[in-house]
Amino acid sequence: MSGSAARQGRNSRVDDGVTNATANAAEAAARASYGRLVAILASRGRDIAAAEDALSDAFAKALTTWPANGVPANPQAWLLTTARNRLTDVQRRDARLVPETDIPDMANLDPADFPDERLKLMFVCAHPAIDRAMHTPLMLQTVLGVQASDIARAFALPPAAMAQRLVRAKSKIKDSGITFSIPDSTDLPARLSAVTEAIYGAYALDWLQGGDALAGEALYLASLLTQLHRNDPEPFGLAALIAFGQSRSSARILNGVLVPTHLQDTENWDHRLIDYATKMLGHAQSMGQIGRFQIEAAIQSVHAHRANTSETDWQAIAQLTTALHRLYPTLGSAVAQAAAIGRAQNAKAGLALLDQISAKQIKNFQPFHATQAHLLVIDDQPQAAHAAYQCALELCSDAPSRSYLARQIANLVKI
Repeated sequence: MSGSAARQGRNSRVDDGVTNATANAAEAAARASYGRLVAILASRGRDIAAAEDALSDAFAKALTTWPANGVPANPQAWLLTTARNRLTDVQRRDARLVPETDIPDMANLDPADFPDERLKLMFVCAHPAIDRAMHTPLMLQTVLGVQASDIARAFALPPAAMAQRLVRAKSKIKDSGITFSIPDSTDLPARLSAVTEAIYGAYALDWLQGGDALAGEALYLASLLTQLHRNDPEPFGLAALIAFGQSRSSARILNGVLVPTHLQDTENWDHRLIDYATKMLGHAQSMGQIGRFQIEAAIQSVHAHRANTSETDWQAIAQLTTALHRLYPTLGSAVAQAAAIGRAQNAKAGLALLDQISAKQIKNFQPFHATQAHLLVIDDQPQAAHAAYQCALELCSDAPSRSYLARQIANLVKI
């Protein structure tokens, strides 16, 4: 059996006779410990694919044995032991595998005491011998259990092509004998950047899920990075950025429809997370080294301040997005700058900035068309706005955003 254990736990059909309690327990174990278990299992022979397959088999076995025998008191330890035994069976059939010497005996260990090997594995995935373009995709699938098809969509690649590249990257780790250890201080900065990008990528993939699975895991890993790298401001900026976003998870969707940040009910925001994010951002800024995640977190901080003032300071957001685009010019930052300036100054100024982006770049970039449509509405160009909204809708994949765009189109028709 191939594929990630998280996918097995989350998406497989439950056969007749498998109770809801069993399925829920397997799903909870997948969400809580998938990356840890893969990292522990893979450390024995540096074979990530074999570790994933063994863990996938363990989840499948859980769905057939737990209904009869009961859910074990320590599901994660049961899964680790079962997967480890599976790897041992494979080892006996394949003398090329490294003997098992470094997997701890977890049978009676409390889940809270599990060694968190995920960050170590993420740094392994960022090894310079591996194609830089595959660092983030490899971390997303191997450590965080994201399906290859979802990663492919995020990177605008065919699913088959992404799956093939991931297989090659995992083979590179196994065949090159890449060590499963944190790099020394001289190598750490280059790899740290890839790790923060992957953690944020995980959050971005799951930001509409209201704090479950990837989004919550991303916040945990970002917070853990701040403890491991206290002298680098960007992990603190990343933790702040994700925490600000997560603070609004309960207000982001209303009756299945996406609610833009500036229209959300601030009473539904998690102010404990906002306080945490503010603390993390302040610590990052105190180091005096500006970075991308700090600027993005500062933008989210301005949005959060609306809870105190009842107004969004679009001038401040325009200044911050302009700084972001100047220091880190990307298609996303260009669109964000145009959106903010369209609010802070006037719609024509924002549309003029959008016009500067090449048609080739924006063809399949959904945020461009949604932003353009919004500014065209403000500029009293309903027909052009309708066409832009329609284009954005065709490029949109998540249901809440599609519902929001469809509502905007319906409102235009009424005008």
